[in-house]
Amino acid sequence: MRLVVDLNKCQGYAQCAFLAPDVFTMHGEESLVYNPRVGPEQREQVARAVAACPVGAIAVEGLREASDAG
Repeated sequence: MRLVVDLNKCQGYAQCAFLAPDVFTMHGEESLVYNPRVGPEQREQVARAVAACPVGAIAVEGLREASDAG
């Protein structure tokens, strides 16, 4: 899977970092750092993080394929 976060849209609510800490982390109070390449074992955490983002800043390529493979 490949993640893309619109950092202009991100408001630093950190819901993604709470739900998928191996993928998303906050650097300071408002700066998000993330791993753009995620393995299928993290699909569920990433899906929850995407759904929880209040501003819809996270896009995922390959999320459906990863769920079909598992």
